[in-house]
Amino acid sequence: MAFGKGHHLSLVDGSAFIFRAYHALPPLTRKSDGLPVGAVSGFVNMIWKMIEDNRGPDAPTHAAVVFDKGSHTFRNEMYDLYKANREAMPEDLRPQIPLTREATRAFNLACLEQEGFEADDIIATLACKARDAGGRVTIVSSDKDLMQLVGDGVEMYDAMKNARIDREGVLEKFGVYPERVVDVQALAGDSVDNVPGAPGIGIKTAALLINEYGDLETLLERAEEIKQPKRRQVLIDHADQIRLSKKLVSLDCEMDLGYDLDTLEVKEPVADDLLAFLGQMEFRTITRRVAEKLGVEVPAVAETQPAASGGLPDDSADASLPGAPDLPFDAKNYTCVTTAAELQAWIDKAHATGWISVDTETTSLDEMKAELVGISLAVEAGHAAYVPLAHREEGGVGLFGSDELAPNQMPLPECLARLKPLLEDPAVLKINHNAKYDVKVLARYGIRMAPIDDTMLMSYALHAGLHNHGMDEVSERYLGHNPIAIKTLIGSGKAQRTFDAVKIDDAVTYASEDADVTLRLWQTFRPQLHVARVATVYETLERPLVAVLTDMEMAGVKVDKSVLSRMSNAFAQKMAQLEDEIYEAAGQKFNVGSPSQVGDILFEVKGLPGGKKGKTGKYSTPADVLEDLATEHALPGLILDYRQVQKLKSTYTDALQDHVNAETGRVHTSYSIAGANTGRLASTDPNLQNIPIRTEEGRRIREAFVATPGHTLVSLDYSQIELRILAHTADIPALKEAFREGQDIHAATASEMFSVPLDEMTPDIRRQAKAINFGVIYGISGWGLARNLRIPRDEAQAFIDRYFERFPGIRTYMDDTIAFAREHMHVRTLFGRRINTPEINAKGPTAGFARRAAINAPIQGTAADIIRRAMIRMPDAIDGLPAKMLLQVHDELLFEVEEGAADDLIAIAKRVMEGAAHPAVRLDVPLIVDAGRGANWALAH
Repeated sequence: MAFGKGHHLSLVDGSAFIFRAYHALPPLTRKSDGLPVGAVSGFVNMIWKMIEDNRGPDAPTHAAVVFDKGSHTFRNEMYDLYKANREAMPEDLRPQIPLTREATRAFNLACLEQEGFEADDIIATLACKARDAGGRVTIVSSDKDLMQLVGDGVEMYDAMKNARIDREGVLEKFGVYPERVVDVQALAGDSVDNVPGAPGIGIKTAALLINEYGDLETLLERAEEIKQPKRRQVLIDHADQIRLSKKLVSLDCEMDLGYDLDTLEVKEPVADDLLAFLGQMEFRTITRRVAEKLGVEVPAVAETQPAASGGLPDDSADASLPGAPDLPFDAKNYTCVTTAAELQAWIDKAHATGWISVDTETTSLDEMKAELVGISLAVEAGHAAYVPLAHREEGGVGLFGSDELAPNQMPLPECLARLKPLLEDPAVLKINHNAKYDVKVLARYGIRMAPIDDTMLMSYALHAGLHNHGMDEVSERYLGHNPIAIKTLIGSGKAQRTFDAVKIDDAVTYASEDADVTLRLWQTFRPQLHVARVATVYETLERPLVAVLTDMEMAGVKVDKSVLSRMSNAFAQKMAQLEDEIYEAAGQKFNVGSPSQVGDILFEVKGLPGGKKGKTGKYSTPADVLEDLATEHALPGLILDYRQVQKLKSTYTDALQDHVNAETGRVHTSYSIAGANTGRLASTDPNLQNIPIRTEEGRRIREAFVATPGHTLVSLDYSQIELRILAHTADIPALKEAFREGQDIHAATASEMFSVPLDEMTPDIRRQAKAINFGVIYGISGWGLARNLRIPRDEAQAFIDRYFERFPGIRTYMDDTIAFAREHMHVRTLFGRRINTPEINAKGPTAGFARRAAINAPIQGTAADIIRRAMIRMPDAIDGLPAKMLLQVHDELLFEVEEGAADDLIAIAKRVMEGAAHPAVRLDVPLIVDAGRGANWALAH
């Protein structure tokens, strides 16, 4: 029967329930793993009470619990500061949000949320549909924004106060009836949601004005009539802002929901489903109450040992963490799946638990070329399975396609067809180690695996700076288990074969173990994210980046081989020119590419100081030695220039040509999320992060990165972001003022240091200040600055001393950071990223490096966090534009966009990047993004 007269719809503001439960109740953690569940417990009890209170003749016939989905909605498109001042979600609440959705479904209630809209809009649309159909509506909420819906069969119910709100209740709250609530809100604004309104006008004044003039538009049209001068001028000056505010507070009653009211019919909870969820949460009291009410036997909730509540040990780099079950690794519990029925059994297990560990075995480490050989799965620790798909007959050479398939394997299309719904199911969590690899491989087979948890990134969030995060290393450290080494199966060097040549029995043991290890690491690390206060870092800065980077890497960037070839020739000529200059400076010819001959010329022939011989009896001539010598002599500088050009030629203009993908015609770099301790991304195969930008030759390499016809490349680059963060963090008034006023920061620094007026600034003085500005972030020494400027060390040290005299806050910041690191063995970024500093108390040669790294980490790490936040927000922001984000290089993002949409892209991307710190961090200085465009990367930069 279609929803209509006589039906009663109850709409629960689920998000409000969650926050009320969180703030009203003391913290509660699940004993088995330390997972915070206090808000879930409160939410469950509130839902159960609502169900119990609504039995009887007036009980709802239809019901739904409605949630917000994400923070970005269509209102942010109207006004980018909408809700910008909201506090970041507490770390211990974030993991509870998805559990409240599970709870709702466990109660057999409709669970509603929609991307781009707020819960209030869904409630408004459903309420209006129900009202128009002749039914009654009860909105279970106290949210004032929903009061505009009250009337004509729609009422509100405040569950906390056990009070109903009708039209008279709205009048008491706002001074107007529901149909004029949005007019009053538009004038009064809302500091919580950052709705601007009319400055200086509150609810009471707004109500008086609306009651006098009838409605907002009439008021604004007749604003000249208002007698109070200040109030009159506010309405005239801010009319557009007030109209915008009305749009922001008006609920959307016309959403395209994709379902109708009939689907919301009330159903009794399924006892097994509800009790299973409550048992999983370890809620004993309500489990007993629910079981008794539903007339079933009370299930036993296992008593468990509480998880560790302390933080990560600061004095141990390899302390084992609790969480994973202490079970032996036994290959007897690993199975080979060869039939659809066997695979379906594992799929069913995953649906029952809500998670599954997944690992792919392939023919290559290059995801853009790798072919699937098999997939391993695990749902509970100690048990796993491997599905062989493309192993070759024994005795073949092991190259994909060169041999006949071995028997007893599932057909690859059938396997993927069965796994695809599971791997794309939003209700089942996929657990991976280095998820980006598996996500990319599966994407090439038409599977968009999500949602994911990544144990490599969990380890990185917890242990950055302590060790690498490859599965073998973290398994040994935190599980006490050494996994089977891949080289024992495929060999190494010239004899190495691909995984499709591995015997299936061996592959079952190896691949199943990988899935088992990954699941146990997940069980170990997940509770520790909250204990170490890095859950928000993992969930907002690490995990979401996987999908973003996957799209970027698969898109790739077009490279013009002919340009690279011409550059290689040009660099060869430049090297020849430098060789002539070197010979002239040396007074003789020698092999410039031979370090030993360079050493002989510098220290024997020219007699330069500081020469040291290694174990081979040859002089050592690394870059730092040459940089020191270049501060006093020309020849070492020429050799450095030669080596730079030689590196550009071999590393980029020659090698890049080999990295162009034959199928796509583009270069597909691979980003490492967990590569650098500070959160900076690393780029490999090829490395595009280290293309020099401060030399003319380095900038020219970017000319080879080109846009496809009809498109242009757009570069957006943070301007001096680390200096801005330093000014904020170290609280340097002169630097903060210069940034706020948009001054040339290097000229301003030079003026402050050398007492030179800005209008008398010379390029040389500015260059010196620039070198110090950037160098000080990295704890530069007198020797380091002398190398950069190629000036004597005592002169460079005098510059640094003067810098600290003029900006004493920087020295205070450095001292305080080192002291904190020594006490806690880690530092943190402004966003909470934890960067461990295990060597901070070391003595000897490593001590200086450890101190410099600790000083730099919060600055560079915060900058890295900001650009990560921008990257994560970018896909939604530019959705609908004919544009793709292609590359990230330190503080720069590179896009490819259709020529006609470049202006729109720049406007949106600048807004996202410049606002990326908000609302989590409020910087004292503005973030500025420079934009450029062109047919190639050099022109765009």
